[in-house]
Amino acid sequence: MSVQGFTLNEHGTSQVLCWGDVTVPAPGPGEVRVQHRAVGVNFIDIYFRQGLYPMDLPGRLGLEAAGVVEAVGEGVTEVKIGQRVSYCMSPLGAYAEAHVVPARCLVPLPDAVSFEQAAAITLKGLTAAFLLQSLRPMQKGEDILVFAAAGGVGQILCQWGNHLGLRVIGVTSSELKQQQALAAGCTDVVLAKDDIAQQVRQLTQGKGVEVVYDSVGADTFEQSLDCVARRGWLVSYGNASGPAPAIAPLTLLQKGSIVLTRPSLADFVADRDELLELSRTLFTAVEQGVVKVQIGQTYPLREAAAAQDALQARKTTGSTVLTLEE
Repeated sequence: MSVQGFTLNEHGTSQVLCWGDVTVPAPGPGEVRVQHRAVGVNFIDIYFRQGLYPMDLPGRLGLEAAGVVEAVGEGVTEVKIGQRVSYCMSPLGAYAEAHVVPARCLVPLPDAVSFEQAAAITLKGLTAAFLLQSLRPMQKGEDILVFAAAGGVGQILCQWGNHLGLRVIGVTSSELKQQQALAAGCTDVVLAKDDIAQQVRQLTQGKGVEVVYDSVGADTFEQSLDCVARRGWLVSYGNASGPAPAIAPLTLLQKGSIVLTRPSLADFVADRDELLELSRTLFTAVEQGVVKVQIGQTYPLREAAAAQDALQARKTTGSTVLTLEE
């Protein structure tokens, strides 16, 4: 079948996104065709568009969406036609009215969670969930530092971390975002234009934080290292300003025997049981109000280029969602 969506013939700026007809085949064995109601916009989409992450060309973008199952392939038992679902970390192609994805990638969507909320939080929420609870389980009373604290993943980390009894220090790029981060649960917020490490050390009586969550990359990596407490963790999980620089292992010793990791959500939901457990944890947190879905801006699907530009320029807060008419 033919639907409206985006194709990518070359890497570059958002102008290389081509809107038009795309072919969505019938689902094969183990596959499902999802009719989209909302699509999530994430920095990883920009990384693929730029060529930072490899992809086949011509190709399609998008890893996250929510909608309704409209067709299933042979052997599919995970979901049924008409079921409300969301997904992330699927094969590329979510920037379209429909997409065929492996059934194992889909998670059931509770009635209390809207399509827009699911598109805003599935990838970002699962990322926050594995960072806080799977990668290095956090304990009540520990200190964490969250970069881009007013962003999509950042706000979820702040809310959830606060609920877990952590002291959450946020980093933002402006006073406006500083207030948004405080509203999301930060105990303290420092501005990126100032000396981040010095402020963090002052707030922690010189100790530093047990874990730094750095989604910015190149621009903040060195300061992140200086914020980590002895035997703490630096979790570099994004490249908003470009890839973090190479580092000698000896530097980690000199900084206090700290742990450096560059994790991917894909490795923490590779098993379907893990995916379902983590998604249940996430959606329960949403239903209970522990995590409030912050949709900062919405765009029609065909304006995905403008949505990416705003995200890349750090002009957004919370999550960005592309909407479709039912």
